[in-house]
Amino acid sequence: MFATVLLLLVTLCAQGGNGKEEQEAQRLGHVSVVIVGGTGDLAKKYLWQGFFQLYTNQVSSGNTFSFYGGGLSPADQAIPVFFEILKGVSCNKDVPVERCALLKEQFLRLAQYRQLKTPEDYQDLAKHIEQQLKEEGMVEAGRLFYLSVPAFAYADIADKVNSSCRPASGVWLRVVLEKPFGHDFRSAQILASQLGNSLKDEEMYRIDHYLGKQVVSKILPFRIQNKKFLDPIWNKYHIERVEIVLKETLDAKGRIPFYDQYGVIRDVLQNHLTEVMTLLTMRLPVNQSSNEEVLRNKLKIFRSLQPLGKNQAVIGQYQAYNNEVQEELNKTKEYLSLTPTFAAVMAHIDMAQYDGVPVVLISGKKLDERVGYARVLFKNDIFCVQNHNSVHCKPKQVIFYFGHGSLQYPAILVTKNLFKPVVMDGEWKEVTEHKDVSVLGLPISDYYVQAPTVQREAYSELIAQIFSGRKDSFISAEHLLASWGLWTPLLDSLSSSYPRIYPGGADNANLLDFRLRGKEISYANEAVVIIAPDQMGGPSTDGFQVMQGKYRSADMVSAWTEELVERLAADVQAAAEAAVSEGGTFHLALSGGSTPLALFHRLALYHFSFPWRDTHVWMVDERCVPLTESESNFRNVHDHLLQHVRIPYYNIHPMPVQLNQRLCVEEDGGALLYEREVNKLVNGSSFHFVLLGVGYDGHTASLFPGGKVDGHGDSLVAFTESPAKPHQRMSLTLGAINRAHKVAVLVMGKGKHELITQLSRVKDNPDKWPVTGIRPANGRLVWYIDYDALLG
Repeated sequence: MFATVLLLLVTLCAQGGNGKEEQEAQRLGHVSVVIVGGTGDLAKKYLWQGFFQLYTNQVSSGNTFSFYGGGLSPADQAIPVFFEILKGVSCNKDVPVERCALLKEQFLRLAQYRQLKTPEDYQDLAKHIEQQLKEEGMVEAGRLFYLSVPAFAYADIADKVNSSCRPASGVWLRVVLEKPFGHDFRSAQILASQLGNSLKDEEMYRIDHYLGKQVVSKILPFRIQNKKFLDPIWNKYHIERVEIVLKETLDAKGRIPFYDQYGVIRDVLQNHLTEVMTLLTMRLPVNQSSNEEVLRNKLKIFRSLQPLGKNQAVIGQYQAYNNEVQEELNKTKEYLSLTPTFAAVMAHIDMAQYDGVPVVLISGKKLDERVGYARVLFKNDIFCVQNHNSVHCKPKQVIFYFGHGSLQYPAILVTKNLFKPVVMDGEWKEVTEHKDVSVLGLPISDYYVQAPTVQREAYSELIAQIFSGRKDSFISAEHLLASWGLWTPLLDSLSSSYPRIYPGGADNANLLDFRLRGKEISYANEAVVIIAPDQMGGPSTDGFQVMQGKYRSADMVSAWTEELVERLAADVQAAAEAAVSEGGTFHLALSGGSTPLALFHRLALYHFSFPWRDTHVWMVDERCVPLTESESNFRNVHDHLLQHVRIPYYNIHPMPVQLNQRLCVEEDGGALLYEREVNKLVNGSSFHFVLLGVGYDGHTASLFPGGKVDGHGDSLVAFTESPAKPHQRMSLTLGAINRAHKVAVLVMGKGKHELITQLSRVKDNPDKWPVTGIRPANGRLVWYIDYDALLG
């Protein structure tokens, strides 16, 4: 992936403050600022305030300004909205009221709205700027275009700027691009190529407003100024983990058309939190002001990050989200969105310094509080025998607190059991007077706290840097593609995964808690589903229930996957204990495929009291391949269950598909041999417990549609034909299965929802739907169906 990145960008100019750019940044003269999308939400909330702040700071610098709000609407419709937005800008608190009123009046006189829709509109704007310069005898310093529009419009606008509104040679051009920069690696690559046809790399400023947050911008300076304290402990021997967290209480209402395409990983983790991660873990630059060195060190982190897959992420979706999607996107009630609104991802950096240190990135909507922070948690090897409240036994941590939450203001906090940090430059101060608050489990008095002397808004900070030609807080094309190279494989692997549903706010309780185990992350508790009491036919307990009822006139148990597997494992053990108590032996028949693997793991890892010594394990069906091959059902059962439990080898009964060095040859009598073994050892040839799955075509065991599955007479075992390779199989017959004391049909996954819906409507027809032939004569059939399959 990196080779592709480097190949694509080999012709692009290096980002950073070269001599020419610095000279252009210092050039005095007239600056035209154009916000394309100038009446949009972002412009209203942040951009015009940021540019007003720039104007107030530069008013006596020798530069002059014009401000243009561009949009697709005709001027007569947009002008009232435009000037209403501009009237909302405000001065810093230290600016006198009279002075502020004068500045606002000047700012409004310098601003105008222009329709920017066609190349001719951009040509007219260029003529207007040139005419103004000529009439007022001004020298042009630069043109700044801020594209506050959807990303799909970037390339077209960049082309119009380049062809119709580019300034003369020697005058700088800066074009600001808002995230998202693509949807995945390929789309980002295409966008970079398209933009490269119109703009030079040094002319593009890809903005991530998180890099303008005061605390984020101070991560590197803090690490450098406290190098003597941090160098000895900023490594795997001392760091327990790194956490980068952005929690929101709001939902996605009003943003659904955008959000449902992107989700929380693309919206927050791939950009904001990844940027913070690189600042925390990159090698410190020798020259902090060198954009090139900072970029090189960030790219080294991307090269060293281990690949992200499904086992490195957990995802969730707040309960009301799907209804919001149906309403805002005009979808039917059957539409199901898999877009996650919560995600926790664990990354590992393949560098000696951080070997084994988990970096956890977490973000979500509808959580319990609004807060953002990055925490470096250190190991603590001190055990306090008596004084458990001693500072030495409390967590050791450095926190970069972005704002909101209990503290309300941005700050950098260091626990007093680590070190006293150097107070940074004059823009920061040490805070010694505290309110009675706690930050991440510790009272504020347990920290050394530094905070900005004056709080500044992120967009204002970044706009000032754009005007100055500084690029260290912006994303280069190489950097962007490296980030997408990391995140795209994870997004692809999660594309069909159903997120865990959570109610939102305080009601989430511990539902989203997760566990870090080695290189994998998983939810810490069993999943539950939220179902209204009137759907349950009984009272609700805090809205969380396991569904029990009927399916095809048989008993049914349904829950989220983890809880369903736990329940099935408990039922298998209960059946085993009852059989051993009554007759001394338990006969268990297991099917192949991937569906029962979770059950095998559960039995092996948690059911230590299972009576394996008195259990006989049989196969429901087998592929006609050697038992040592990975395709073998028995090999699956052996690798995932049998080798992990203490079961006598003579209690294990694989199907004899290979006899006389041949596979499934009827004359060798393998099916008859297995049937005789069953008759000999199993009382009445009635297994105590048979576990089945069901295929998309309705097959079960190795009994397939069209195979006359009811035509095996009194035989217990038969050779069958599968439509998929390997075609030859050996299987228990419906006669053998229906003699069992209990038959469990396990169905999991959203992909089985359509099948479950179909089976609920069809009548018994074993030749077309073999699973409908499962009707235990004197036993019990139970369907174990997870919510993905049952409810979709």
